[in-house]
Amino acid sequence: MEALPRDTIVDVLEGRLREDILGGRHPAGSLLPPERRLADGYGVTRTTLKHALERLVQAGLLETRHGVGTRVRDFARSGGADLLPMLIRHSPDWIGEIFEVRCSIGALIAERAATRATAEQRAELAARLADVRATTGGEDTQLADVDVHRALARATGNRVYLLLTNTLFNAYLPVRAHLVGPFIDPEEAHRRLEPVVAAVVAAEPKAARAAADVYLTETEALMTAGLRAKGTS
Repeated sequence: MEALPRDTIVDVLEGRLREDILGGRHPAGSLLPPERRLADGYGVTRTTLKHALERLVQAGLLETRHGVGTRVRDFARSGGADLLPMLIRHSPDWIGEIFEVRCSIGALIAERAATRATAEQRAELAARLADVRATTGGEDTQLADVDVHRALARATGNRVYLLLTNTLFNAYLPVRAHLVGPFIDPEEAHRRLEPVVAAVVAAEPKAARAAADVYLTETEALMTAGLRAKGTS
């Protein structure tokens, strides 16, 4: 068995700072206190503080300017979808809004894929769908299902759809273990997804969109039930 990684003091401090920023203790637009005072307030060294601040700058929550200091960014104005995993860690109720986007984007992707997919892309979709049935359930099936959706996005011929698909799946990562409900049984997972792939392979855009709507609604209900059972929503 591989040992689970332990949180370092930098990990813990990063989490504390992130929660304090998103919770409003350090409001958007405000300057953080001087590093020495901030480090003393959190009971850490300035070196540890610098490492944690660098991570939050990279994440897009902070910006540092020489001679000015470190300012809290207004993520609602300047942030991107890459912040979603962090926001979900802070408040799991973001997942409902992600599901809403997932439904609208997912249905559109299926429709576009049915219109634009090449013969090679249709063959890839069929192969990825077969992979879902061949899994052992749980996380393996979940990941195989993700590959089908990536193949659907590629089949649109629009690379932005693929990036959006990746962004939405990355947003799930903090709570992914609680979203495994639709993927416990590989046969059932295959059954739900097969009509979407079949419509795309048959080049039937309206049928693909309708099938995607059904799939996305059904799996959302199962995933939401999983979140409620774990007390994360």
